[in-house]
Amino acid sequence: MFSKRPPKPRSIASQLILLFTLAAAVLLVCGLGVFYWIVLADKLDALQTSFEQRGGLEAVAAEINTAGSRKRAPFLVRVLDPAGTTIGQTAGMETLLPPNIFPPVASREIAAPTEYRVAGKSFALTTRSALADGHQFTIQVAQDRSSDEQVERKFGLLVLVVLSGSILASILIAIPVTRRGLRPLEEMKRSLERIGPTHLNERVASASWPRELQPMAIAFDEMLKRLDDSFTRLSQFSADLAHELRTPIANMLGEAQVALSRDRSSAEYRETIESTIDECERLSGIVDNLLFVARADAARDPIARKQFDARAAVEKIAAFYETIAEDHHVMIRCRGRGEISADPALFERAVGNLVDNALRFTPANGSIEIALAEHATDFEVAVSDSGSGIAPEHLPRVFDRFYRAESSRGSDGTGLGLALVKSIVNLHGGTARIQSEIGRGTTVTLTFPAESTCEAKG
Repeated sequence: MFSKRPPKPRSIASQLILLFTLAAAVLLVCGLGVFYWIVLADKLDALQTSFEQRGGLEAVAAEINTAGSRKRAPFLVRVLDPAGTTIGQTAGMETLLPPNIFPPVASREIAAPTEYRVAGKSFALTTRSALADGHQFTIQVAQDRSSDEQVERKFGLLVLVVLSGSILASILIAIPVTRRGLRPLEEMKRSLERIGPTHLNERVASASWPRELQPMAIAFDEMLKRLDDSFTRLSQFSADLAHELRTPIANMLGEAQVALSRDRSSAEYRETIESTIDECERLSGIVDNLLFVARADAARDPIARKQFDARAAVEKIAAFYETIAEDHHVMIRCRGRGEISADPALFERAVGNLVDNALRFTPANGSIEIALAEHATDFEVAVSDSGSGIAPEHLPRVFDRFYRAESSRGSDGTGLGLALVKSIVNLHGGTARIQSEIGRGTTVTLTFPAESTCEAKG
């Protein structure tokens, strides 16, 4: 079977030229039509004006009787009395145009013109009633249109020539006008052709563009900025990932080489194997967290939300970390209550990571507080500690993957803890923010939108 060929894309330039030419042709035809109607319109109104301005029926009759001396009368006129008897007519009219071929007319009205051909000539016939000296007379008017046909043919030829020349001129004008109007698109194409993985800082520069194209140029610039940021983060992520994986692999390789350099005791081999297991567990944790963050970023299906008691969930988390907290001489307390709409397992993982972070950086005799606050449109969970705090210059990047500073936080020491927390909150359509000050502790606040708000956004 033959595959169906895709339709050929339409050209904007050709469409503009075609529309411009059609518009010019329509306007020209309308203008010539109006001109034709004005020039060749029926002249009955002129006859009526002449009749009214020349002294009435007697003057018109006298003029009819003397019309034979003229070379050519523009109108053939016949006047009938109330009895239908001819009282005056243009010479030669009785043989060409008898009275009975004219359209009948009611009192004081003008009959619609009719066409009549005789002896190779064409006439336009009309009839009118006129009141004179108290009597009703009938005026029959015939206009010789034979010369008009010649004029019409010449006019038609003129229209054809003028219309063809105008269409050709319209095309010749439309082509450079359209090309000039579409020139910014060519400039955009050249700008986009220069863009590549190593030139993502290229911009379309929309300031000098036409107003209609500026929104598209701005959208392209914003897209390029997002791509540039994504490539930068991806490059940094690759470098950080290689650095994180290199350390445990180097440790395992070095310990194995040392262990094999000479015979060892069972205890020494056991110690080497246990160290290798620790490094493998660390690697496994890094891989698990990376997979979770990657899946969260690429998630398309909605998460399974459930309405549950947030106070009971955070107390369960506090109880889980209670033993570690006692070993560090740190107090964990919960404050506030309310119902939250979220995935219970993801919620516990996010809050658990924050508590684990706080335990790592809170000194002995310090405290950790999990505060809950339910609002009309969202639910807030804030984990605060009295630890060492984070320097202001590090705060904008603490949620980035693998980002670590001297006092920044990472639940597993790899810089993935807060990135994982932020991914969970993003899955719920919420936000994560951090406030910290050196020596005065850190507060991380997670905002989960209410179930009604999520349904409205969906």
